[in-house]
Amino acid sequence: MQNQNPVHVFATWKVKEGQVENVLNILKTVHDESIQENGNLFYKVHQSNSDKNTILLFEGYTNETAVAVHRNSSYFQDLVLGQIVPLLDNREIFLATPIAYL
Repeated sequence: MQNQNPVHVFATWKVKEGQVENVLNILKTVHDESIQENGNLFYKVHQSNSDKNTILLFEGYTNETAVAVHRNSSYFQDLVLGQIVPLLDNREIFLATPIAYL
């Protein structure tokens, strides 16, 4: 059976010098599309206080299938992979399952 635990995505993007406004503008559309997905719980974008070229994403999905649906969506393929990734120096992504303490 497919894992039904929520999955959180933590992504750190290091944006190329001079490209942060372009990335943030494109990311607004990605955010707006992502929060419309059935399996999306939240999609939060942060900008580092110490380095304006560092963007942090914190996303929540109902399960692993919802993450796959998100990554396979046409807007993700076009906007994130096609337009944003070429504007990045580095991209790290971590998937994690929240731990619930009793």
